[in-house]
Amino acid sequence: MRGNNVLGLIFSNMHEEQLRDLTENRTMGSVPFGGKYCLIDFPLSNMVNSGINKVGVITKRNYQSLMDHLGSGKSWNLSRKREGLFILPPFEAEVYKPNDQIELLASAQTFLQNSKEEYVLLTDSNIVCNIDYSDVLNQHVRTKADITVICHTGKIPAGMAAPAVYTAGPDGRVRDMLINPRTEGECCFGMNMMLIRRELLIRLVSDCVSRNLNNFKRDLLQRNLSSYQIYVYHFQGFAKLVCSEIAYFEASMSLMLPEVRAQLFDPRRPIYTKVHDDMPARYGLGAIVSNSIVSDGCVIDGEISNSVLFRDVHIGKGTRVENCVLLQDTDVSPDCRLNYVIADKNVLIKNERSLLGFQSYPVYISKGSIV
Repeated sequence: MRGNNVLGLIFSNMHEEQLRDLTENRTMGSVPFGGKYCLIDFPLSNMVNSGINKVGVITKRNYQSLMDHLGSGKSWNLSRKREGLFILPPFEAEVYKPNDQIELLASAQTFLQNSKEEYVLLTDSNIVCNIDYSDVLNQHVRTKADITVICHTGKIPAGMAAPAVYTAGPDGRVRDMLINPRTEGECCFGMNMMLIRRELLIRLVSDCVSRNLNNFKRDLLQRNLSSYQIYVYHFQGFAKLVCSEIAYFEASMSLMLPEVRAQLFDPRRPIYTKVHDDMPARYGLGAIVSNSIVSDGCVIDGEISNSVLFRDVHIGKGTRVENCVLLQDTDVSPDCRLNYVIADKNVLIKNERSLLGFQSYPVYISKGSIV
């Protein structure tokens, strides 16, 4: 892949209104996932693995935790004298408007104009997948497309905001595009990732701003179907769009499947994250662990099954944890029962507590709570 010819842009704040609890004090991109990762690690690692060495992360609000996680980009080999990682904060204080990609791109116009890459790869940060963008670029060049949108075939994820459904001809060119259609079966829906020429993106964003058009999908894509050659790229691998708390829980539970882990954490295309040096997990004499992800620094004295435990989680004696996602520094006291629970960071669950949710409605415990 001609990685030096592609500029990566990641939207770190998109779709936060669907995940209000987990994004109350953090961006969507810094939402923890999979025991030691953040959601932004997946698109960022995919870009690095595809040879892209200049990435801009567009932020809007609550980006302190994201900056702490990304740092200089060293963990992704993006700490460089030239190119590398760029954090693009808002240029002025404004009332937060969800999913305002046109406005965010307009605020990043200077960054786009000063870049020299021919293409721009746009992606949201809530997409859990392992994709090779070099295949996308090769198809884009081969078909002489103006825009290539990356799609996945299946049922539209529950809670997805304004999903775009594409109808393409045999050559892959988009013939029709529906936004938020009423469909229950499988379809070809957009993954909120696209490849476009940099100069064309600048021109389209400027045109939308001058006409007071603010909807990215409707005004930048759908309005230009007949004016430009827009093609679809069908991604066949595992992909989860985290667009609600239920989707977050389902994506976390899917990691229990070996075939999912094999696709998502392919050693040939590793997912990088910020390095934390910690002691290995410690298991007490009465600990029972089955089909779970347990991170460094955990102390397990109880029973765990089908759960994801982040760093420094403590499970007390006599406690049974099933189908749970426990974030960093969660402390579960002895003789508790947890089933279908999402606990944010620094949660303390006192002795003999029982918290029982459902697969379709997990119990959420906010950051720093004492239950």
